[in-house]
Amino acid sequence: MDTMRDRFISTTTRLLDEDARLALVLAEISRDGFRQAERAHPDRVINVGIREQLMIGVGGGLALTGLRPIVHTFASFLVERPFEQVKLDFGHQGVGGVLVSAGASYDWPSGGFTHMAPGDVALMDTLDGWTVHVPGHPDEAERLLRDAAHGKGDGDGDDRVYVRLSEQSNDRARPVDGARFLTVREGRDGVVIAVGPMLDGVIAATEGMDVTVLYAATVRPFDAAAVHRAAGRCRAADVVLVEPYLAGTSTAAANDALVDLPHRVLGLGVARRELRRYGRIDEHLRAHGLEPAGLRERIVRFLSR
Repeated sequence: MDTMRDRFISTTTRLLDEDARLALVLAEISRDGFRQAERAHPDRVINVGIREQLMIGVGGGLALTGLRPIVHTFASFLVERPFEQVKLDFGHQGVGGVLVSAGASYDWPSGGFTHMAPGDVALMDTLDGWTVHVPGHPDEAERLLRDAAHGKGDGDGDDRVYVRLSEQSNDRARPVDGARFLTVREGRDGVVIAVGPMLDGVIAATEGMDVTVLYAATVRPFDAAAVHRAAGRCRAADVVLVEPYLAGTSTAAANDALVDLPHRVLGLGVARRELRRYGRIDEHLRAHGLEPAGLRERIVRFLSR
């Protein structure tokens, strides 16, 4: 199976052929994959070199001309390093675009901490009007990317979308629609929300437990109605969030969804502490307690209190 990043390259190459309004802005990363697109559309495939702030600025400038920019690099260089440009050149100027990341939390461990961005979604959450997709399978990534590329006119320019790709993937795709959380399993002892590539681990971790499992491939906007509905059917409104980025990123959104119910929320995800050994993805999962055994231990402990 191809990776989400592979699918992003092939899908975006086709989208550039199909829609003359689309433009792609790169900062060296993934450039080799877009050689064909660069030859076919030299005026709409722009590589700025290792200048990430410029990359965002160029994307915002293209949006001001009426184009729909797709801007791509590693999450740490797409969200963290040029954050001021994301805030101003897209948000403040009221234009839309699609930011597509790779790498993210710990997907390239040998790249070290400079290439890790577990706080990217939390950082984007400080900005108004961004949709955030966290697909769990390449097929989901393709669907969400296609929807994002078309954009939505809303009177404030096209919408702004962040698509967070991962090297991790669930075994199969789910019928995501870019809005709703999906019900994977129903139970009465609590609700576990699995985000993106965390779903398979959550299913394994909750095997035999009487819990509802919701699947979220789009986390902003947060599907408060689905969480409220699922929690309201349980014996107690206890909710566990399992996110592949900074632990607790969505706990405020879950609390807001349950404001009229007595409830408890546990946020599981990447810890704030820095792991200073490269290791492998599976070792990072275990270190953060995000493998099935670690998840089950913490979910059982929380729900049994």
